[in-house]
Amino acid sequence: MYYAMPHERFPVPAVDVSRIDPKWWRTEIAYPTDERVGTVIVDTPNRYLYHVRPGGRAVRYGVGVGRDGFSWAGRGRHIAYKREWPRWNPPDEMVARQPELEPVSIANGGMDPGLNNPLGSRALYIHEGNQDTIYRIHGSPEEWTIGQAVSSGCIRMVNQDVIHLADNVRDGSPLVVIADPAMRHLLTT
Repeated sequence: MYYAMPHERFPVPAVDVSRIDPKWWRTEIAYPTDERVGTVIVDTPNRYLYHVRPGGRAVRYGVGVGRDGFSWAGRGRHIAYKREWPRWNPPDEMVARQPELEPVSIANGGMDPGLNNPLGSRALYIHEGNQDTIYRIHGSPEEWTIGQAVSSGCIRMVNQDVIHLADNVRDGSPLVVIADPAMRHLLTT
């Protein structure tokens, strides 16, 4: 599942699986929950994303999450839409924290799609109501960051995994983000 994807717009190289603990590899698991089929659940403390499937099952993916001060949680958000090989436009707040991003700021047109683009091969855009949260679930060429708290709040995935997720998630799918491990029981039966 982590082989090269030469037929992509930008050929995706194989993942060096020696750089990822096998516990972060994509797998289908038993996952009884009261959440409806199609819901995306991000378990921030445990660094997993679940896509709820029929019959008490889910596809589980290892993810990278927001570092201290950039994590978030809650309900009422959804996957508004998805993009293949998205353009990256770091928000002004990020450019203010990291001035070296000025050349790819929104004012300068952002960063073209490609293998070095931080959003990777796909991005799922997270909205609350009709409002863009500026957070994304997206691919990353940095497979060693999976299982880490390293982002500015986005959820990072291996490019092959985010392609798999984007192929299976519908626009409008509900999103639940758990930040407190004690709250996980609220999502399962």
